Amino acid sequence: MKYEKLFYIGLSSFLILVLIFISFILSPLSSKNSDTSVEKKIYYVDNISSAHMKVIEKFNEKYKGQIKVIAINLPFEKFSTNERKELLARYLRSKSERIDVFSVDQIWVPRFAKWVIPLGRAISDVEKKILLKYAMQSCIYHDTIVAIPLYIDLSVLFYNKDYLKQLPDYKSIKRKLDDSITWEDFLSLNDRLKNSNRPFYVFQADDFEGLICQYCELLKNQNQLMIKNDSLNVNTPQAHKSLQLLVDLVNKYNASPKQVCNFKENDSYYYFMEHKGLFLRGWSSFLNLHKTFYKNVETYNNLGIAPTPHFKGSEQSSVFGGWNLMVSKFSKNIPEAITFVKFLVSEEAQKVMYEEGGYLPINTNIYADTEYVNRFPNLKFYENLLKQGFHRPFLKNYTNISDILSYYLHLAIKQEISVDEALKRATEKTNSKSILIK
Repeated sequence: MKYEKLFYIGLSSFLILVLIFISFILSPLSSKNSDTSVEKKIYYVDNISSAHMKVIEKFNEKYKGQIKVIAINLPFEKFSTNERKELLARYLRSKSERIDVFSVDQIWVPRFAKWVIPLGRAISDVEKKILLKYAMQSCIYHDTIVAIPLYIDLSVLFYNKDYLKQLPDYKSIKRKLDDSITWEDFLSLNDRLKNSNRPFYVFQADDFEGLICQYCELLKNQNQLMIKNDSLNVNTPQAHKSLQLLVDLVNKYNASPKQVCNFKENDSYYYFMEHKGLFLRGWSSFLNLHKTFYKNVETYNNLGIAPTPHFKGSEQSSVFGGWNLMVSKFSKNIPEAITFVKFLVSEEAQKVMYEEGGYLPINTNIYADTEYVNRFPNLKFYENLLKQGFHRPFLKNYTNISDILSYYLHLAIKQEISVDEALKRATEKTNSKSILIK
């Protein structure tokens, strides 16, 4: 698996270089040609879904003869978020002029800020006001707007409505789910349904950022921050309780299959759909993002959606996800790149992104459009859930802390080390400012 990932990263690096080189050679624009009517080419790096392509095509048609966006695809199926991060960083370090606009995970913003232009003056006050405040919070570094949100995501709990409706107390269960069920009631439900021959709860426990998202959420339920004063803060009873739950879901309660230890998001989605699971922790974009999951139409059509569980006596909270847009300071077409970024957050583009890909809009005009929300009632659910959302820490060294912690959390869930040992080692490793080589 490790060598396969290295192969994909190497191949992608080569293909990007080839694309950029060919475009440079074939482009009618040269250093000797100052004709401003020549079509400018904007290179946009992202996970290019069918929704992205529709928006790009609309933009290219609108600005035909002036600006043309060329997509460079780094698909989630081939690259983890960490692999995408390192690949982008590598190209920006080289000061490449041919990467103009690129997307970053929210938590990467501090790391990439040194390679991009500030966008505060490029976006008017009116334009800023229509952007969802929760998403904009992740775009500011050192009091400067360095990114613009493309879409926001929320952790949610999906469930199989068809199966649960067979239970005599379904209405009571649904009320609990709608209000965010407690972990205690959730595990009691697991005891009742152990003989269903279906996976009860599918989540993502591989060594990656998604595992950190779940851990952060469990800490937040107990009013604790994962990082305090720029240091890892897991030497607490709340931190122990949070990890112990993840370990016990797999190894004590048998609520989750051991396979979850190898799951990132897509792996868990496929498994859940193929095995007709009962509950799935996922992101809000799951419902529409991957058309391949539609193979099991029966399960898909019977999916309900609810807030994630919370500990008894605490308040429910959902961790924010999502991706932001940044403009490289090495770009030679910055005005055109900004024009493209503005188009991506327009109502027209955001509606395409949501309808085609399930990406939650960051344009507030869409949530205010009663007719549109009536067509897509899930938007109201998400709008309310956004109020209970929270961000992971915004630190320049966050990704290194996250890499270390996810590694040891993963080992604990696999029961290769104890919960205490996992948290102790993670703390020691991060305090020593070490870099974990996986």
